[in-house]
Amino acid sequence: MSSATANPSANTTPQNTSGALLLLLLKARTFIALIIVFVFFAFAAPNFLSTANMIIMSKHVALNAFLAIGMTFVIVTGGIDLSVGSIVGLCGMVAGWLVLNGVDIGLGWTIQFNTIEIMLVVICVGILIGLVNGILITKLNVAPFIATLGMLYVARGAALLSSDGRTFPNLNGSAEYGNDSYYLIGAGDFLGIPISIWMLVLVGIGAAYVASRTPLGRYIYAVGGNEKGAALSGVNVHLVKIAVYMFSGFCAALVGLIISSQLVASHPATGNMFELNAIAAAVLGGTSMSGGRGKIAGTIVGAFVIGILSDGLVMMGVSAFWQTVIKGLVIIAAVVVDQAQQKLQARVVLQQQAALNE
Repeated sequence: MSSATANPSANTTPQNTSGALLLLLLKARTFIALIIVFVFFAFAAPNFLSTANMIIMSKHVALNAFLAIGMTFVIVTGGIDLSVGSIVGLCGMVAGWLVLNGVDIGLGWTIQFNTIEIMLVVICVGILIGLVNGILITKLNVAPFIATLGMLYVARGAALLSSDGRTFPNLNGSAEYGNDSYYLIGAGDFLGIPISIWMLVLVGIGAAYVASRTPLGRYIYAVGGNEKGAALSGVNVHLVKIAVYMFSGFCAALVGLIISSQLVASHPATGNMFELNAIAAAVLGGTSMSGGRGKIAGTIVGAFVIGILSDGLVMMGVSAFWQTVIKGLVIIAAVVVDQAQQKLQARVVLQQQAALNE
């Protein structure tokens, strides 16, 4: 009898093991993809591994990673933020306006801002737009796609109106007003590492801590996993959703600051289509578009994959049109693999339960 009982377990163990191994590989797909694209371009693209290219590429990755981190929280709650690219452009124009003109309060008085004050004002603008998005979605019951799509047009239009479609050039600032150091936000470095990368490290660590170690992080995942259940458990669903859209606006404002300071100029079209790269990085990093699942670390790795892919294709001289096609295929593949992972995970759990029951 004991031998007959042992045989079924012996037969199911290899299946469980192979299923678990495949599931592990699917969960690590973003890291595997990162290694593959890095090794490929290291051989295929000239000067890919040069120090100068690594620095430039890290700056590009940081821009996408900021937006993708904010997007991850939004998507985890079951939402979407299509306005982040336009917020980048508007915040860059606000920064450019403050550096060049200050704020005219009438009677011949103009308020001038130093670099820190400019950063604070621009960040507040990004957070305020995120707040409006959150209120539209929670209080007025506007679908996230529609609310943020509308804000995409509003923010882009406001950016164009601020300068009649022209660029704010020569954002060198003035020592008299204390904003001559504005360029350091995007072009400065500390210990040989760009300041934008240090900012990304701080934001990434802070976001990961919130997601995994705080009640707010648990509420975010609870809302995305089962909104009605979270509400019945006492979670303020509206407040949680508003908070994640405000954080997404904060991240977009940082990108607007970094780009305008890197270029020492602000253009109203800055950030066009950035939201798609942010969504791609989040999805590639394992964030589920249906909500309730996603990790900041995976999103940052996803941003590296997208960044390396973009820069590597440019260095190989691949047409910008083909780059768009390739990015689209990467997004589709990421979603397909994510669905396969979920199905396999459910099957492995059932197999393990069956094995325990035997």
